[in-house]
Amino acid sequence: MMNKTISVLGCGRWGSFHAWHADHIGCDALLWGRPGSKRLTQLKAERKNEYLTLPESVRLSDSLTDALEHANVVIIAVGAQGFRPLCREIAALPRPLWETKTFVLCMKGLELNSGKRLSRVFREELGDAPGVAVWVGPGHVQDFYAGIPNCMLLASEDESLPPRLSALLESPLIRFYYASDLLGVEIGAAAKNVVGLAAGMLDGLNLPSLKGALMARGAAELARLVGAMGGESMTIYGLSHLGDYEATLFSQHSNNRRFGENLVRGLPSEKLAEGVSTADALLILGAKYHVELPITQAVHDVIQEQANPHEALLQLFLRKQKSE
Repeated sequence: MMNKTISVLGCGRWGSFHAWHADHIGCDALLWGRPGSKRLTQLKAERKNEYLTLPESVRLSDSLTDALEHANVVIIAVGAQGFRPLCREIAALPRPLWETKTFVLCMKGLELNSGKRLSRVFREELGDAPGVAVWVGPGHVQDFYAGIPNCMLLASEDESLPPRLSALLESPLIRFYYASDLLGVEIGAAAKNVVGLAAGMLDGLNLPSLKGALMARGAAELARLVGAMGGESMTIYGLSHLGDYEATLFSQHSNNRRFGENLVRGLPSEKLAEGVSTADALLILGAKYHVELPITQAVHDVIQEQANPHEALLQLFLRKQKSE
């Protein structure tokens, strides 16, 4: 059984949830945010944000050293594009602080300019010593905090790690499944946000009936990419991707779905939509592995090239008939 001490790096929506959940299951929890962080400042002052209220038993800190000293299991929940800089900050600290820890990556994204999976970024910066797993799958903080359960996924190249983490982290709110295809899980979890952007665009165009075609074609598109990259194509049809469609393509809590809808309707979006940078990263991978990604390309064209969303999406789904 793992030591019941957990530190969470990142004090946004998911970071605050993971700290709340760790405390909820009886762990000694610490939540870290950067010095001067508005989110951390609010939590220190009010013990709450727009999603939840943190109990007094959750310690708050802006010291990365304190966070690493506190726990054997370190959950990371920061924006994907800020992940490598954070890894470098950790690597700059004395090795005994981090080399024996187990890190759990709770982000769904890819590095923008390289298309690299976040577990590869982690290994490039911190080497092979620390244990690393990813925690992905369907669910929204608002639902979990309201007591609505869901199933999620733990994946690692070390097959012994997910069961040990599950024994520490599982609760009546979260039932964990395990996966060994880390590549497929990470690509699928990141890419579902791109499909979520497309779903939101369909909502904005009053074309939600096309979400069925989007789901079928989106999963097939990403399965081809994962297979070409050396992963297991069928992983895409599990909890990391297809199993997360309900939460990402339909829920009012989905930031990516809302971003796509707002974009089409000419409204601003204040919440982070990881799918925006992920679409560009996926196109890098598609070119590298010679896999066409028409849905990803359409999303990119609408967001980055100001293509007409109605034309781009109708051409995508209502073009000349072909086999699925």
